[in-house]
Amino acid sequence: MIDHLTVKAVRAGLQKKQFSALELTHAYLKRIHEHNPRLNAYISVNDEEALQQAQAADERIAKGDDTPVLGLPMAIKDVLSTKGLRTTAGSRMLENYVPTWDATCVANLRSAGAIFLGKTNTDEFAMGSSTENSAYGVTHNPHDESRVPGGSSGGSAVAVAANLCVVALGTDTGGSVRQPAAYCGITGLKNTYGRVSRYGLIAYGSSLDSVGVLAKNAEDAAIINSVIAGHDPKDSTSIHSPVPNYVDEINSLKSKIQNLRIGVPKEYFIGGLQPDVENAVREGVRAFERMGAVVKEISLPTTHLGLPVYYLIATAEASSNLSRFDGVKYGLRVNGDDLIDMYGKTRQAGFGDEVKRRIMLGTYALSAGYYDAYYIRAQKVRTLIKQDFERAYQEVDIIMTPVAPTTAFKIGEKVEDPLQMYLTDVFSVTLNLAGNCGISVPCGFDQQKLPIGMQLMGPALGETQLLSAAHTYQFSTFN
Repeated sequence: MIDHLTVKAVRAGLQKKQFSALELTHAYLKRIHEHNPRLNAYISVNDEEALQQAQAADERIAKGDDTPVLGLPMAIKDVLSTKGLRTTAGSRMLENYVPTWDATCVANLRSAGAIFLGKTNTDEFAMGSSTENSAYGVTHNPHDESRVPGGSSGGSAVAVAANLCVVALGTDTGGSVRQPAAYCGITGLKNTYGRVSRYGLIAYGSSLDSVGVLAKNAEDAAIINSVIAGHDPKDSTSIHSPVPNYVDEINSLKSKIQNLRIGVPKEYFIGGLQPDVENAVREGVRAFERMGAVVKEISLPTTHLGLPVYYLIATAEASSNLSRFDGVKYGLRVNGDDLIDMYGKTRQAGFGDEVKRRIMLGTYALSAGYYDAYYIRAQKVRTLIKQDFERAYQEVDIIMTPVAPTTAFKIGEKVEDPLQMYLTDVFSVTLNLAGNCGISVPCGFDQQKLPIGMQLMGPALGETQLLSAAHTYQFSTFN
């Protein structure tokens, strides 16, 4: 019953009484318990509360409530606070942390009647590109279980791709929604910075983090985004801007693909790009041309600076954000001979290797004598990257690129070589540095039958156009 169900299909089935929310939730929980031991998509499964939420949803439906996500079984990445449900951030530091409040995006979904099946696996504190850095084990790609699902929202991507939920929330700091979506063959929306409240998100890089959606198609992502987007007075970086009706917009904009100006940046088709990936993405570009779009080559000349700038800024912000986990205020405490000893032992035991690496890199970049040379210079180059995008959007409406240089790699293949791991983010980090929006759309498979993702990038608050373009492409390609 639940294979490949979309948000739209769930809503129609509930309204037509083909199944109840309770029946649907039982079916998803059964599937999770059958397949999660193998895939490790979930850290925590929310059996009891999910069934209570489903029963409440059925009661609301019986009274005529037709909220779009009412009775929808979904998953939440385990860096977003959930009231009464353990939130670990993939770390031993927060192994027993149970929040007393919801993240704003979670609260919005809860009040709209969504059902939370559980919390999905993530690289520790969202620091990683493969979901191999979780303290709770590696998540496996359902297309080939010997391969990574991408990261850090790998658990959410696998949960959607393996039909362990209908849709899931993720977070994207440098590609952590788009890259796992590409590796798992689903759709991943990264919102404009500030479009969705970050209140309740356990921070990694505060100027980069963005809540996103992992779904089976762009229409599902649009439905969820209509619920979670909007200004939040609890988040000082939240944007004061009305939220469009994404669903109505994407279903009425097919004609706008005619003469849509698409830019293809030459810097994204470089040495090291897997031939199958390049061929699939270029075929996606040709598909848009056949639908009437106008394609032109553009240049984003600071692209090659994206990775070093990102890893300076992100690690500096991580060093600051994670200083709160000291054994006094939050999470794990390991006793020591004195306060300093307790700090050291707690952080040694609570943090994994990658988190320690990024804290050290960030602390170094912020230290006296290096702050101007590294962090300040990185922020200046960040401005140049943002200006590159602004100039490009004077010429084109959206930009199309690969999501990642290759398809999903083998588990363990890059974990011992941090630089090679970081290079998997080469096509995704610039979007976060600029604060713009993007979406990953499946566009084919490589010779090993592994999914390939195509990235559509838009200007700030350009979600409507991106979702419309992605929806039209998916409708034309798969219907």
